[in-house]
Amino acid sequence: MSKLYVRSFSLSLDGYGAGPDQSIDNPLGVNGMSLHQWAFTTRTFQKMFGQNGGSTGIDDDYAILGFNNIGAWILGRNMFGPVRGPWPDDSWKGWWGDTPPYHCPVFVLTHYARPSIVMEGGTTFHFVTDGIESALERARDAADGKDVRVGGGVSTIKQYMHARLIDELHLAISPVFLGQGENLFADIDLLSLGYKCREHMSTPNATHLIIARDG
Repeated sequence: MSKLYVRSFSLSLDGYGAGPDQSIDNPLGVNGMSLHQWAFTTRTFQKMFGQNGGSTGIDDDYAILGFNNIGAWILGRNMFGPVRGPWPDDSWKGWWGDTPPYHCPVFVLTHYARPSIVMEGGTTFHFVTDGIESALERARDAADGKDVRVGGGVSTIKQYMHARLIDELHLAISPVFLGQGENLFADIDLLSLGYKCREHMSTPNATHLIIARDG
């Protein structure tokens, strides 16, 4: 069976994966972009945004890992956009323009149904209203033997961790504090859920942790 992974998920030193007050101007909440500076400078992410150059080495190795053998993604609704409540119309199609960086099926968790959206570059957004298990089942079917990546946000990752469904997480701890926002480690007991740190490696930009579940 395919694995369920979290990859390249950035956190602050105090455990926050997003800042407060998400908006059009602050997609990751106030100061949330500071969490991802380690990734933005890598060759992998520069290429993703149509740019040349970028750094190689440890940070880039972990960025590359995030796309290896991934056949589908799962996102919480806040990762798709800032719209809350019922969809007012079908105009919002994500943060990423006409060609999102996924290039495969993406399943968005929401309480409000919406038709699927076919984008350029192979990405299709599907909207799942019947829970995390249904989203995972559909994602695995769509991945056709490849692995599935949970892209966030914090609440979505925690739901899958509480259900013991995530096999492995790569967390990138950036050397910044946020002070408030969405905290990954609040109200979650990693030890009792069977997670252990299997690998850790530091660069000037981030400390990379691989956390895996036994069994």
